[in-house]
Order: sequence, then C-alpha cells, then structure tokens
Amino acid sequence: MSPIARKPSAVRLATSGALRQLPSRRPEAPSTEADVRWELVDVDRYEVREGEVTLGYIDVVGAVFVALGGPWYSAAVELRQTLRFDEAVQTLRSTRRH
Repeated sequence: MSPIARKPSAVRLATSGALRQLPSRRPEAPSTEADVRWELVDVDRYEVREGEVTLGYIDVVGAVFVALGGPWYSAAVELRQTLRFDEAVQTLRSTRRH
C-alpha cells in the first residue's frame, strides 16, 4: 500500500467521527410491562407487535431504521426512515388502524 493511501483523509476522519455519534443499531429489549414489543425475526429485521396485533416491521439498513406498516412483511408499506429505533416504533404505533 502506498504511503498516501495509509494516511487518513479529512473525509475519512470526519465520517468516522459522525458514525461514532450514531445511536446503537441494536435496540434495547422492551420492558416486560410494555404494550408494544419487538422481536428480531431476521438478521436486520424486527417484528413490532401491540398485544397480539402485528403493527409492522423495522428493517435496519445501514445507519437507518425503516418502518414498514402492515401485518405481513410481503405486503408492508414503507412509512418512515429514521436514525432512531424508538421513532420507528412510534411511527408504527401512530399509524395503527383501530
């Protein structure tokens, strides 16, 4: 490797600092008293439930949480992209049809 390639660039340094400031990609488990619960169902996919009702799914795509509303993943609709897991959960809760 050339000496130039080994030196960290300003872009690389700025990017690495920004990545360290991102929230964790693995959310904490919901409390046992929580109305809304989530479970890891695939490598980067969570199923979000309220009681026995599936509200939707949250896919982890790089640094982004993608909230998908609907009871079946194959027919779920993208509702929001966010950097915070709790915001993705809240999106699914707020769009639930009663």
